[in-house]
Amino acid sequence: MTCLAAFHAPAAEAPVKQDVVYTIPIRGMIEPALLYVIRRGVAEARATDAKAIIFIMDTPGGTVDAASEIVRTIQNVNIPTYTFVEKNAFSAGAIIALATRHIYMAPGSVIGDAMPIMMSPFGGVQEMTEDLKEKAVSGVAALIRSAAEAGGHDKALAEKMVRRDEVFKINDEVICPAGQLLTLTNIEAEKPIGKQKQPLLSSGTVKDVNELLQKIDLSGAEVRELKVTAVERIARMIAAAAPLFLIGGLLGIYVEIKTPGFGLPGILGILSLAIFFWGHHIAGLAGMEDLLIFTAGAVLLVVEILFIPGFGVIGVTGIVLMLWAVLSAMVTHYPGSPWYPTWEQMQFPLVKLSVALVVGTGLAAWLSRYLPDTILFRRLVLAKATRHSEGFAASSDASGLLASEGKALSDLRPSGSAMFGDRKVDVLTSGEYLPAGSRIRVVETHGNRIIVAACESKSDKKGPS
Repeated sequence: MTCLAAFHAPAAEAPVKQDVVYTIPIRGMIEPALLYVIRRGVAEARATDAKAIIFIMDTPGGTVDAASEIVRTIQNVNIPTYTFVEKNAFSAGAIIALATRHIYMAPGSVIGDAMPIMMSPFGGVQEMTEDLKEKAVSGVAALIRSAAEAGGHDKALAEKMVRRDEVFKINDEVICPAGQLLTLTNIEAEKPIGKQKQPLLSSGTVKDVNELLQKIDLSGAEVRELKVTAVERIARMIAAAAPLFLIGGLLGIYVEIKTPGFGLPGILGILSLAIFFWGHHIAGLAGMEDLLIFTAGAVLLVVEILFIPGFGVIGVTGIVLMLWAVLSAMVTHYPGSPWYPTWEQMQFPLVKLSVALVVGTGLAAWLSRYLPDTILFRRLVLAKATRHSEGFAASSDASGLLASEGKALSDLRPSGSAMFGDRKVDVLTSGEYLPAGSRIRVVETHGNRIIVAACESKSDKKGPS
């Protein structure tokens, strides 16, 4: 009887699956490292079969290449997409918002003004020639039209955010006169326009995401906000400050080459470059292949400096590999794209690398002139002699070589070996580079530490004729 009762008992109902909505924040500057975060959010939304993706936006804009790839990512999403403008959606933010199917705005928020500007590598806006300006405007206008078309918005309205020349009107109603870029408040963006009384751009004003969900009949959905980790935030900052880490790395390596042994400058230089590669790797910009190429280049350069006289093919190859690895680490790589970057992908990284090289070269030239006279340099090269009277067991005294002339047996960078008569000794310059074979003279001795300088040529010794 018990068995029959159990057999006829009704089966338990399966739990109803709750709808899921993903929110992805786009706050602050829009740069290539943000693309990694957005792709991660889209992938998670797809994996959970989300009913909608809402981009929560408050941004002053950012780079065109980053906006272009984010737009491409949104266009390939088969989930309904929404933008909620918390405060501002300027420039690249407006372009991204137009790529989504629906735009909602908070009270007092603003969207528009997407005309491109050129930023100086040192900060601030840089003037563009008319030809360059038209080229930039034309490219951004095409991008924003493409975004608007994908999102189902008015392409002419979108282009007016980039071009100020033409008047923008719907039927006989002037929306934005000639000479102005289109920028809309939340009230202006939801204004009914035309015979169909369709909203100009915004689907409505809502105070927060919960109210937006009520508008789209998803008030009971589970909201999952994409959490940008602390590591990702740090990685984005490192990627944005790439020239500073490059300059630090180049200077550290330069100072290490100019001083004997291995110490603090080399450690700081390597640490700067390690932070550079780590940040770009976490931000999804650099792969392990970039680090391997850089390491191979560094090894070749060390071999050239320490073991091979002169400076030739191996050293040049090492430098080229290192520069290529640094440049490749700053280039945004996209799934399915060729291993080699396009010119558009290379432009901004080239600017960063050029700035680092120019500033680094300038600082290196300044250091080569003034570093030998500083207390720091004298400490790095062990300027203080170790004497027997102080308890040190020093090797043979070299004071007898003072003012002697000889020949450099190896490149002095600034340390190396030299021959004085039949005596071969280790020597050090005051910071300058002297190639192998140079005639040199001993100008200082400190115990067994020998400081040399280039001999004056005969023509230098002659007085005026």
